[in-house]
Amino acid sequence: MAEAKPKSKAFKDWFDKAAAKALGAQINAAWSGFDRAAFQRRATKGLATLEFSGRVQQFADALAAGLPDDIPQALGIIAESLPQIMPDADSVTDGWLQWPVGQFIADHGLPHFEESMHAMVELTQRFSSEFAVRPFVDQRPDETFARLQSLTSHESQHVRRWCSEGVRPRLPWGKVLKGLVADPGPIWPILDALVGDSERYVQRSVANTLGDIAKDHPDAAVRWGKACAKRGGEDGLWIAKHGLRGPIKAGHAGALAAVGFLPPKKVTASLRVSPKKVRVGESVELHAELSTTHTRKQTLLVDYIVHYVRKTKTSGGKTFKWKTVELPARASAVLTKRHSMKTTTIRALYPGRHRVELLVGGEVLAEAAFTLGPAR
Repeated sequence: MAEAKPKSKAFKDWFDKAAAKALGAQINAAWSGFDRAAFQRRATKGLATLEFSGRVQQFADALAAGLPDDIPQALGIIAESLPQIMPDADSVTDGWLQWPVGQFIADHGLPHFEESMHAMVELTQRFSSEFAVRPFVDQRPDETFARLQSLTSHESQHVRRWCSEGVRPRLPWGKVLKGLVADPGPIWPILDALVGDSERYVQRSVANTLGDIAKDHPDAAVRWGKACAKRGGEDGLWIAKHGLRGPIKAGHAGALAAVGFLPPKKVTASLRVSPKKVRVGESVELHAELSTTHTRKQTLLVDYIVHYVRKTKTSGGKTFKWKTVELPARASAVLTKRHSMKTTTIRALYPGRHRVELLVGGEVLAEAAFTLGPAR
């Protein structure tokens, strides 16, 4: 494996001359016919002008130029070249070096299903094959889903995780699988098979896949999440909560009910924001009070929405988590929270009147406002 790169370097710089040297040596150890020097020249040509994905692609193209033209043979070589299997879910470290290997499989492996599947099963135990498998999901869906389904009981947690992670419709950094965005039906049997998995590493992937589906099919995701919470015990409930966090945050009544949050009963609320005027870079304090006349204890999910003023002078709401409140029968609860109005890399702030809404169990029960002025 390559040495770990300094954290101060840009992420794209992971694939540098040292990485090319290390990957070339890895392949050469499995096949002496691999020209390491030629690979390094091809992999590092004009490297400074390339971003991360461009570097990965160039490394993969350099692999293709140096490996045999017989793709099944080439796939066998790269599978044999791979380092030791990761012992646990937290050991990826220098597995990043294997990213171009996955790109090679994605680029050249489609006509060679069995050899590619073997290589991806091996790769995902060292790094991940979630990107490599996506062309197969897209272009050979029946065979691919059948194979992934059969691997949901594999002894390796890395392989089991791959079965769900590789079919995420909207995998970050991966090509959107438009067919699964339109119809996630083929995914459900895989998630069903993994609900009872004992590894949180696998459970998190199931939840992330559910979260992807929820972006386009919230009602279907909620139905599955509800069933998962019922039959999967504490782990099933965790998957549902994590996977349905988008609909939960949006106040979807079915999603809230699926994870145990019922609508508030006989609850009133007030909300106050102080100070009434702040400047960009400062903070406001939110003060909320909940009261109920209901005769039973209630578990309530409390969030709030800040309606930020936009550059166009319109406003857009952003939901923030607050806390889960155990509200006793015929009782009150007081909550406070500080909210920063600092500019961030993902949110520009503009002066004007900002509304804040208090969400209790997905229902807006109170609102307040403050005025934001320019930074000092």
